[in-house]
Formats: sequence, structure tokens, C-alpha cells
Amino acid sequence: MDSKSDFSKGSLYRHILSLAIPMVLGQLVQLLYNIVDRIYIGHLPGASSLALTGLGLTFPVITIISAFTNLFGMGGAPLFSIARGEGNAEKAENILGNTAGLLFGSAFILMAVCYIFMKPLLYLFGASDVTYPFAEAYLQVYLVGTPLVMLGTGLNGFIGAQGFGTTGMLAVLVGAVTNILLDPIFIFALDMGITGAAVATVLSQLLSAAWVLRFLTGRRALLKIRRRFLRPEWEHVRKILGMGAAGFVMSASNGLMQVACNTTLRAFGGDVYVGVMTVVNSVRDVTFLPGLGFANATQPVIGYNFGAGVYERVKKCIRILSVVSVVYMLLVWLIIFLFPEALIGVFTDDPVLIEKGTPALHTFFFGAFLMSLQMAGQSAFVGLGLSRQAVFFSLLRKVFIVVPLTLLLPYVGSLGADGVFWAEPISNLIGGTACYATMLVTVRKKLTEKKIIG
Repeated sequence: MDSKSDFSKGSLYRHILSLAIPMVLGQLVQLLYNIVDRIYIGHLPGASSLALTGLGLTFPVITIISAFTNLFGMGGAPLFSIARGEGNAEKAENILGNTAGLLFGSAFILMAVCYIFMKPLLYLFGASDVTYPFAEAYLQVYLVGTPLVMLGTGLNGFIGAQGFGTTGMLAVLVGAVTNILLDPIFIFALDMGITGAAVATVLSQLLSAAWVLRFLTGRRALLKIRRRFLRPEWEHVRKILGMGAAGFVMSASNGLMQVACNTTLRAFGGDVYVGVMTVVNSVRDVTFLPGLGFANATQPVIGYNFGAGVYERVKKCIRILSVVSVVYMLLVWLIIFLFPEALIGVFTDDPVLIEKGTPALHTFFFGAFLMSLQMAGQSAFVGLGLSRQAVFFSLLRKVFIVVPLTLLLPYVGSLGADGVFWAEPISNLIGGTACYATMLVTVRKKLTEKKIIG
């Protein structure tokens, strides 16, 4: 193993930052795939509001694809890190190969299912006769890239887990820069509108996936994808599914939240509020990403030190993660409180969306620092292989708190559409606090038991 990849020695700050900086940049660039589409589409002349709303209706479908990507990718990467920490290179490569096989096979199944049920799904997700054509035009092309986005995104974590965080970032950077360059060409120059945005995205995903696969099968990788490990083995599949269940539930529950929000907002505010939620989600995606990226970057460091039996470093990793997450989310809250119109203006110049979106943004992000507790607790659970706890708290916050509140609050005190936006801060208070407190107790107990057994 390369010494720079031995996370059990040296400065934890250096190890975490060496992964966090390129990972955050890489994830930010990855986000640009969809964010750039939203920015250009939100400024289409004539029908920008309807087009942006139509794009927002595709989010649950895209989230479903992300959920399965996380199920296998986020499931395999922590197990890969733990196997590396144990010094078992063959086991680590077996996990990597199994993950690649699962991602590739499931991608084609998902693509077929989404094409077959596209129309009923989009109407279920809140489409109207006016907004459906925009959503359909985007999704028909986007789904072609399903295998590309799942392989490129799902396997990228295995690059960072080997200590090559910059390489993982570059894999995403290549695709995102291509998307930025191609979007105006296809959308405006070729007058393809929302369809052009999807074409640019698929071509960009092709480049990213090619970069990731070339690295993980090439000479620079410490551990590679090998053909003999591509066929899934039940023992590894079972562990990958168990570990990835948290990431799957987080993404799938995001999809459920999006459906609940879109349908409720359309009932209480019409298509314009579905557009507002698209903008709010876009601001959330951009502002939350650095915090989530930092949290994800600590997982391989926590997992490696746990596998190597260096438990004091595990606890220190969790302390670093907690402080950085809270401070960052406090900063996010302040920026959104001071500059809501400027943030919304990045995604749309529609005066109606800006007017209705400003109070919605303030409400949605109220007490946003509490979300950092969920980030830190969730990442610590995943890094230590505590998948059941991670799954439980994902379900608790999003499925058992956010979704019911989204459906019920509009009826409370005549809140109407505003009630949908209040569901988020309430869930952060309850779910985030419960997740973090339980993580502290559970981790202390688990590490104490390991010391006694050891």
C-alpha cells in the first residue's frame, strides 16, 4: 500500500483535508451537471418558469437513479476502506469488482423501467398538462445516460478511498466543464431548449465515466477492477447492500420528499410553487454540498482507522467532523438570511418566482445549522459500518417527520403552501438532534467493546 494512503498515521487534519478538498470540489463539479442545466433553463426566453418547473418534476426520477447508485457505491466504498485497513487487498478488489457489476446491471433495469412508466410517474410527481411536455423532453434523453452516471458516480468513491482524491475530482471536472461548454450550444445556438440540456448532460457523463473506468483498470490504481471479481458473490453483495442501505434510504427518501412537496405545492399554490421548490432545492444543493462533501470525506478515514484498531483517532475524526459541520452550516444560514434574492436570481429572472421564493427560502433554511448534526451522525455511522442506525435515522427524519409534516402543515393555521417549507427546519431539529445524540452513545459503546475484546 502507498504510505500516503495509510490513514492510521500522520495528521488526521491532513488526511481528511487531502480527501475533503478534492472531494468537495469534485462533488461541486458533479452538481454542476444539473445546476448548470437549471441556470440556463431558468433563463430561457418566453417559457423559463414552465421549463424550470418541468425540470423540477424530473428530480424524483433522477433521485431514484442516485439512490441505487448510492446503494452500491456508498455500500462498497466503506467496506473497501475497512478491507484496506485490515491489509486484505484481494478482499478489497473483490468488493470493488462486485460493486462495479451491481452498478452496471442495475443501470439497464432502471433505465427500462423509467422509460416504460415515464408518463404516469411524472403525473404522480406533480406534473400538469402544461408542464409535462417539458419534463418528458428532458427525461427521454437523460435516461440514455443512466449506465454512465451510475458507473461514473458510484465508482468514483473508490478512487478517493485509495488516497487519489484529486484524480477523483478531475474525473468529474472533465464532465462538468464539458457540460458547461455544451449547454449553451445545444440549448441556445442549436435552439434545442430543454432537450439540448439533456443531450449536453449525457455527453458529459460519458467522459466522466470513461475517466473513472480507465483509472480503476489502469496502472496508477493501487487496487483495480478485475474481471474475475465482476460476478457478484452473495456474501459481498449482502454486505454491500447492508452498508449502502443508508445512502439508498437517504436518496430514496429525498425522492419521496420531492414527490410530497411537488404534489402538495401544486394543490395549494399551483405550478408556480413547484417552480419555487425547484429553485429552493437548487440553492440547498449548492450550499449544503461542501458540508456533505466534508462529511463524506471523513468516512474512509474513520473506516480505515476503525479497521486498523486505532480507536482514539476514530474519536478525533468524529470531533473534527462535528465542529466543521456546525460552523459551516451556521455560515450557510447567515448567507441565505442576508442574500436570498441574489441566490434565487442565479437560477431564474422570473419576478414572480423571486417574489414568492424569498420568504420560502428564509423558512426552509431556518435553523439550518441543525442539519449539520444529521450530517455528522450519519457519516460516523456509515464510516464505522453501523448501517442499521444510519438507515433508521435517515428514515426517521425524512420519511417519518418531513413527509407527514409536508402533507399536514398546509392545513394548520391556514399556512397553505408555506407549511411545506416549514417541514424542513422542524425535521432538522427533531431528527438531527436524535441522530447525533444516539451516534455519540453508540460509538462510545462500540469502541469500548472493541478495546475489551482486543
